[in-house]
Amino acid sequence: MQPMELLRELSDAFGVSGFEDEVREILRARVSPFVDSVTVDPLGNLIALRKGKDSRVLMLDAHMDEVGFIVKWVDDKGYVRFAPLGGWDERIIGGHRVVLRTRAGKKRLGVIGSAPPHILSAEERAKPIPIDKMFVDVGATSRQEASDLGVEIGDPFTIHYPFGEIAEGYVTGKALDDRAGCAVLIETARRLAEEELPMTTAFSFAFGEELGLRGATTAAFRIDPAFALAVEGTIGADMPGIAEENQPTRLGRGPAVSVADRSIVVSPKVVRALEKIADENGIPYQYKLPTYGSTDAGAIHLTRGGVLSGIVSVPCRFIHSPVSTLRMNDFENTIRLVTSFVRSLPKSVL
Repeated sequence: MQPMELLRELSDAFGVSGFEDEVREILRARVSPFVDSVTVDPLGNLIALRKGKDSRVLMLDAHMDEVGFIVKWVDDKGYVRFAPLGGWDERIIGGHRVVLRTRAGKKRLGVIGSAPPHILSAEERAKPIPIDKMFVDVGATSRQEASDLGVEIGDPFTIHYPFGEIAEGYVTGKALDDRAGCAVLIETARRLAEEELPMTTAFSFAFGEELGLRGATTAAFRIDPAFALAVEGTIGADMPGIAEENQPTRLGRGPAVSVADRSIVVSPKVVRALEKIADENGIPYQYKLPTYGSTDAGAIHLTRGGVLSGIVSVPCRFIHSPVSTLRMNDFENTIRLVTSFVRSLPKSVL
């Protein structure tokens, strides 16, 4: 499968935080040919293990989940009230089409509605509509009709726009945070499949990152790595109205190496190793400006007695919104940096 088609498959898959089953099964199928074993832990983390010369373990992490919503109430007229799963900006939620997954596994369409501007006061139009004033129209006229459609309290849903190519090498889709990272791990496993790995490597696909780094916390305890590298789809903000010093990353400048975020200050030894490997292999890279966001590395580096950890990210514009964009050259160069880094271990940082 070509890298863009892998991104398409993962972006289009349903995987709201806590409901990652569909994504997990795709990842299981894609990674299995390139590893020695695949397991799923009790919380839903997918861990694919490939043995290497050194029995110490390198943990490569990417999270499976995407931001979404959960049904919290269905009113007498069949309208669905909901709560967020993960961080959303209320200004951009209303008016979008959603895909809801029922308990039976069926997918239902709906629309996030709210009062139209024609009937709002000037003061109301000037303010974002709070989530608790929004609703989803699923085509039902009563609570019973909604139930007959399979819609119940606790069902997950998300805003869904299909993956596509805007221009050559420039793609758009939902959940690129962090399906881009998941795809990097799959491609890394594939490209290293015929090589003897210097270290035993765990490709860890985590659940629930958007709810507070939950999956990585338990996965890291189980894996007990000597070193970890989190691979993310991160904040690309090179756009009008944002000063350059406030742009965490920029599209087209290669993978982003983190030096610090809200969850971790990366060891300078790790940053220097990533810089050196990129320079030696002619891989363009940039720094993710501190201290925006957080990643699974924040949980992993505090596991057990501490884990030396780093972060490499694919710049993606408009994350935590209905649709994101990335450039395929950034994606490809992130794969190159991660595979080169794996080949360099353990001598480069351990």
